[in-house]
Amino acid sequence: MITQAEYRRHYHWMQKAIALAKVAGQSGEIPVGAVIVDGKNQCLAQSGNRKEKTQDPTAHAEMLVIRAASQMRQDWHLQDCTLYVTLEPCPMCAGAMIHSRLKQVVYGADDPKTGALRSMANFPDAPFSNHSFPVLGGIAAMECRQLLQNWFQHNCRP
Repeated sequence: MITQAEYRRHYHWMQKAIALAKVAGQSGEIPVGAVIVDGKNQCLAQSGNRKEKTQDPTAHAEMLVIRAASQMRQDWHLQDCTLYVTLEPCPMCAGAMIHSRLKQVVYGADDPKTGALRSMANFPDAPFSNHSFPVLGGIAAMECRQLLQNWFQHNCRP
């Protein structure tokens, strides 16, 4: 259970991630946005997906913000940081979250096909994981889900 103040903080940062997802969607990317916030509630990095723009299959929003925050700090240990993302992370991104030692991950919409934090798998609590972190899903879930559904309706892929 989270307090009202925690919910407001999570909702605030999720709205930032949603805004980034919208920009990504308008530029032809699957609309996913992510933000990393440090222990002082300061944004360290923010990004939307950039797979199409960069032709890099690892350019998920989560990967981009983990890289940017680590480079900005000159330290890959992000143990005081919370990552906010509009869609439950895939296995690749969940692995990067574990390796970067995040404090917490907050996501919007569940991903029943590839979600690796709760839906399809539970990477942070798996026996092979060398780091675990709290996961909070469902913050602004309806808005995040609707954004993705609308995008896929208008941008069907073969």
